[in-house]
Amino acid sequence: MREGTNCVTNRADFAGPGGPESAVAPRSPKSTKCRDRPPAGALIGGRFPLAEATGTSGLADRYAAALFDLADERRALDAVASDLRELRAMLHESGDLVRLLRSPVVSRAEQGKAIAALSERAGLANLTRDFLGLVAKNRRLFAVPAMIEAYLRKLAERRGEITAEVTVAQPLNEARHAALLEQLRRTVGARVVVDIRVDPGLLGGMIVKIGSRMVDASLNSRLQRLRLAMKATS
Repeated sequence: MREGTNCVTNRADFAGPGGPESAVAPRSPKSTKCRDRPPAGALIGGRFPLAEATGTSGLADRYAAALFDLADERRALDAVASDLRELRAMLHESGDLVRLLRSPVVSRAEQGKAIAALSERAGLANLTRDFLGLVAKNRRLFAVPAMIEAYLRKLAERRGEITAEVTVAQPLNEARHAALLEQLRRTVGARVVVDIRVDPGLLGGMIVKIGSRMVDASLNSRLQRLRLAMKATS
C-alpha cells in the first residue's frame, strides 16, 4: 500500500438495517501496513452503526454493546467503566453539560469540540474519548446517559454483580461505605456494586434502589410523611 493511503475495515456484523458499512481508519504515523495494529480508537468508526434501531433504548444498547466489545478486546472494561461513571457524575452535577448533550441547536462541530475538550480535561482513556467523539459526530449525544447505564449493566451481568443505586445527603466515609456494602450483600445474597449519588436535598438518611425495588429512608421523606400525617389529623 502506498504512503498516505487509508486502511478500510468492513464491519458487517455491526451494520444497521441498510446493510454493511465501511469505516475508513487513518493509519498511525508510525504504521506502514494495514496489518499493523491501529492506534487506540482507530477501529471505532466501524463498530458503531450509522443506522441504529429506533428508540433511545435500542440505540443506547447497541452503542454500549459495541463499546463493551471493544473494551473487552483491549482489556479496558474497568477503565472505560470508571470513565463512564465519572462522566455520569459530571452530568448529575452540570445542567449546562446536560443541555449541551440534548440541544438540537448546537452544531455537530460545536458538540464535538466541547466533548473533546471535556474528555481531555477529565483525563478519559483514548477508547472512551473516541467513543464520545463518534457519538457526537453521529448526533447521538442525547442518548449518552442511557449508553452509560447500558454499559455498566452489561459489565455487572458479565461478573454476576447486582448494582444498588444509593442516594445520600452527603458523601460516605470509608467505614460507612464498607458497612453499607456488607449490609446490602447480606440482604440480596450476592456481590453488590454500589453506585452512590449525593443529593443534599435529602437532608439525611438515604434512598436505596435495587432493580425495581426501592427503600426511601431519607430524612426528607420521613418529614414529608409526618407532614401528611399531621394534615390528616388536623
